Amino acid sequence: MRYSSRFVVVAAFFVTALVVSNIIAVKLVEISGRIFPAGLVIFPLSYLLGDVLTEVYGIRAARRVIWLGFACNLLALGAIQAAIHLPAADFWEQNQSAYDQILGTTWRLFVASLAAYVVGELANAYVLAFMKGATGGRFLWTRTIGSTIVGEGLDSAIFVTIAFAGTGAGLLNPIVTTWLIKVGWESAATPVTYAIVNYLKRTEGVDVYDFGRPTAARL
Repeated sequence: MRYSSRFVVVAAFFVTALVVSNIIAVKLVEISGRIFPAGLVIFPLSYLLGDVLTEVYGIRAARRVIWLGFACNLLALGAIQAAIHLPAADFWEQNQSAYDQILGTTWRLFVASLAAYVVGELANAYVLAFMKGATGGRFLWTRTIGSTIVGEGLDSAIFVTIAFAGTGAGLLNPIVTTWLIKVGWESAATPVTYAIVNYLKRTEGVDVYDFGRPTAARL
C-alpha cells in the first residue's frame, strides 16, 4: 500500500515526539508537590497523532507507525549508549560524567519505557478503532479522550511499576500524576485533533472503519 506525503508527515512527527520525549524524560519536574518527567511536555503528542492515524487511515496503518516508532527509539537509544561508551577526548573527559548522567539509562528503565509505549499505544489504537465503529463515526472527542484514558493509563502504570517497584519509591503519586497530565494534554488539544482529522479526511478522501460501518448520516 502506498501512503501519501501527508501520512508520512504525520508519521514523522509521531516518531519525533516519541524519541525526543524519551531523551528529555531524564529530567524530573516538580510542580505543586507533583513529580513527573519532562518528557510529558511532548510525549502526549504521539498519542494525539496516533489517534489521527487510526481515525483516518485505520488501525493497520497506525500499527505500522507504532512499530516504526519502536524501532526508531531502539536506534536512538543504541546510538546514545554507543556514544557514552566511546572513549572521550582528553580535553573533554571532565564532561563525561555529566554526559553519562543525563543521557545514560538502566536496563530497567529501558524495558519499562518500551513496554509501556507498545502496550499503551496499541491499546489506544484498538480502543479508538472500536469506539469509531460503535459510534458510527460520530462524536470524535469521545473516542480520542476515551482511548487516551485507557492507553495513557496503561502506559503510566506499566512504566512506573516496572521502573520503580521495589525501590522504596511511591508508585501511586507518579502514576496518577503522569496519567492526569497526559489525559489533560490530550483533552486540551481536542480542537487540534479535530482540525487535523477533518483536513486529512477531506484532502485524502480516506476514512477507514476497522470495526462496524458509518451511520447513514455520514454516508
